[in-house]
Amino acid sequence: MVAKLHDDEVEINASILRQLLTEQFPQWADKPIEVVTSSGTDHIAFRVGSELVARLPRTERMQGQVEKDLTWLPRLAPQLPLAIPEPLAIGVPGAGYPLTWGVYRWLDGETFNLDQLKDPLQAARDLAGFIRELQKVDTSGAPLPPTDDPFSRGTPLKPRDALFREALDQLRDEFDTELVLAAWDASLAADTYAGPPVWVHGDLMEGNLLVADGKLSAVIDFGTARAADPAADVMPAWWLFEGAARQAFREALGVDPTTWTRARGWALSLSMIAIPYYRTRRPDPNPGEHPFITDLLNDFKADC
Repeated sequence: MVAKLHDDEVEINASILRQLLTEQFPQWADKPIEVVTSSGTDHIAFRVGSELVARLPRTERMQGQVEKDLTWLPRLAPQLPLAIPEPLAIGVPGAGYPLTWGVYRWLDGETFNLDQLKDPLQAARDLAGFIRELQKVDTSGAPLPPTDDPFSRGTPLKPRDALFREALDQLRDEFDTELVLAAWDASLAADTYAGPPVWVHGDLMEGNLLVADGKLSAVIDFGTARAADPAADVMPAWWLFEGAARQAFREALGVDPTTWTRARGWALSLSMIAIPYYRTRRPDPNPGEHPFITDLLNDFKADC
């Protein structure tokens, strides 16, 4: 099976990984290899035997995560209440594959889904507890958000303003633009974080959380982890939870109203800007239907 989605992606398949292992890690080369279908968009993952997983960047711009993981994850892991990836080895280019790649210990669990949880409220509290402990870790020497990327989470919203308004203009027939702009302007008014940067994961979405035995068990993919505005890790309130579970997350995290508003602006802008972007690349199966954004706007109205 060739795991290649776009023209700028390098070719990756089980045969190439087998050659890489044979050349660089012969102790693992005879183990069964199976692609992980929920690998994500930045890397392709292959399970190697029962205890390992190999992660290979899909494009050159995604190279470097294993180096970052080897530096930081062993320092973060002992201080966190949920399992995180354990990098074991870094691979170099070879077998026609041009990038560095990594071998990690396999973490059991299924991709996060509310329907799998025995107690969604407890899962919300568990994730909030993970975020609180992550924020306590010393950030000395930690990576910082890139300054030239308006999509870099944990950074101010203002650089996204023009992109947001352009997207809304394209979608004006699908939204109550007055309400959307009111929510956005409220977020911009809260767009000042004066505290010290804290560790954030930055991408706490369904694909980066694992559930085992009905409970939240692990947080994976620390590619966007950095020292930044804590609002970056408040967005799971809307990405993952709803109703009472969202409220449980908010209370357990102890987030202040300004940070909550700023995080909601991040979630709103990411979604709004993404709609026209992805419509240029694939058909929209449900044009005009935006339940996630509707939920965000209802949350805004409830806070008014």
